Amino acid sequence: MIWNPDGSVAELSGNGTRIAARWLARRAGNDRVTILVGPRMVNAQLRGDREVEQQMGAVEVGAPETIEVGDEEVELTPVSVGNPHAVIQRLPDRADLLRLGPLVETHSRFPERTNVQLVRVDGDHELTVGVWERGAGETLSSGTSAVAASAAAVANGWCESPVTVHLAGGDLHVELEDGRATLTGPAEEICTVELSEEFQL
Repeated sequence: MIWNPDGSVAELSGNGTRIAARWLARRAGNDRVTILVGPRMVNAQLRGDREVEQQMGAVEVGAPETIEVGDEEVELTPVSVGNPHAVIQRLPDRADLLRLGPLVETHSRFPERTNVQLVRVDGDHELTVGVWERGAGETLSSGTSAVAASAAAVANGWCESPVTVHLAGGDLHVELEDGRATLTGPAEEICTVELSEEFQL
């Protein structure tokens, strides 16, 4: 399980499972591992010394809709990647993200709250995304947000798969095929902690 800073449980984390996959693969001596997150099975494969490719499973993209946020109307595309997302095509300006993020996250349209992405289309296969995570706030990088933003962009005709997603914390790569997503990004071990025997599993 993954806990958010506010104590809530994240249903799925693309970055979290990628880190766990790298850690598990190293210790298992295998370049392919499977991580079970709730009901979702994420199959991961190491790609060299840094990259991990993950089969993230089904992605559901809803029709664009408009909600009222304060004194403005905001058009968004709802997406489920095993967790909820609201993708908004808008310049990912930090001030706008900090203003809109919490308002959309807690909007009555999303009774379980939602993750929020502000998306700028940079090309046929390229997006820049600002992320407001449910229960965590502004976030430098989010794997499921990269998938959600890409899925919404492809579904709405903003761009085509594969998609390179530029986030404040670095780039992630998303491929979409038949309603399923593959997420590829870096994960590297920066330190190793040896546990005493009493703490080893």
